[in-house]
Amino acid sequence: MNEQEFDQMLAKYADVVVRVGLNLRKGQKLSIRGIIEDAPFIRKVAESAYKAGATYVDVLWSDEKISRIRFEHADPETLGETPNWLFTRYEEHYKNGDAELAILSTDPDLLAGINPDLIAKERTARAKKFEPLRKYENAANWCVVATASPAWARKVFPGISTAEAQSKLWEAIFNSCRIDLPDPVQAWRDHTNKLLKYKDYLSAKHFSSLKYKGPGTDLTIGLPEKHIWQGAEASFTNGITCTVNIPTEEVFTLPHKDKVNGTVKATRPLNLMGAMVEDFSVTFENGRAVKVAAQKGGQDLQKLIDTDENACRLGEVALVPNSSPISQRGHLFYNTLFDENASCHIALGSAYRDTMQGGEEMTDEEFQSHGGNKSLIHTDFMIGSAELDIEGIREDGGVEPIMRKGEWAFEL
Repeated sequence: MNEQEFDQMLAKYADVVVRVGLNLRKGQKLSIRGIIEDAPFIRKVAESAYKAGATYVDVLWSDEKISRIRFEHADPETLGETPNWLFTRYEEHYKNGDAELAILSTDPDLLAGINPDLIAKERTARAKKFEPLRKYENAANWCVVATASPAWARKVFPGISTAEAQSKLWEAIFNSCRIDLPDPVQAWRDHTNKLLKYKDYLSAKHFSSLKYKGPGTDLTIGLPEKHIWQGAEASFTNGITCTVNIPTEEVFTLPHKDKVNGTVKATRPLNLMGAMVEDFSVTFENGRAVKVAAQKGGQDLQKLIDTDENACRLGEVALVPNSSPISQRGHLFYNTLFDENASCHIALGSAYRDTMQGGEEMTDEEFQSHGGNKSLIHTDFMIGSAELDIEGIREDGGVEPIMRKGEWAFEL
């Protein structure tokens, strides 16, 4: 596409983010997090937001190269340092019910070669710093999207010039996010309605567990009695309902933190802050990850699992058909936002409170007593493929097919 056509597509993408992803309300402030390479898109979002009635658009910029420089040259004892003003900024934002947009365009190889101990030290310190903000997690509308940053584009499409790679990645993003359709906003509304039917169907079934079978995978995931399936949209206490991930193809719920047993084989690489984990499997016993095997990055994954007492347990189980538009593109994105929507996935760490009946009103102790997991982390990894079968197990022992060969096994 030429420059004018690209500019028009970028504007359409920004409108989808503001109108669907954030469902921005007139009079709201908008906070945006992104890297400096995101600037052209952020400007389009700001324009769309102000047209929608935003009172102020605040951008928190970062530079990936400076992030790596810190790991390379800073005193390791200082990696836990995080300025207090950053915490105050987020707390003010959540208390006010302001909208938030996060842009994930990270270089997948950003932290390649960095000592996993240093990465774990920084990650854990940052998570502890912001842990008190979790009480606001359902306070205000937010959305996560991505742009075609140069480093990410070169990873997805190697062997060509950076300009060509960015052009191809932008095309992939526009396609995956339905921006190339005549009316992207309406297309998203239609897609959302379809996902809502799947999550309502599964919630009504009240399965006691899910059974996964596939190459390298033989896993049983117990579900809490009070579990609820979510997907497509999220509702917040500021009164706004929106689509928090663009793209999204999933419906999801929480596993019972103590009732996961067996081995699961990942079907796509996992990007941990720029450290890649590839060709790996995880074995669980009574909810705990007790063994990790990986061709690359196993140490990084183990460090993640060791973050805290419950980082070794699961906090999410998500279903995505293998025929999703992202899967059908036939290439890796090396970005969890996209790759998780090409594949069924599970997540190590904390569970979302809104996947349990009454979960948002429970104390931490009550939530965990009902099977919910609480941790400093929440990290998705992909386990779906065209060879994965999933069955729902009822409380009476009856079995119903949920997925066969990676596709929905029932019609709605």
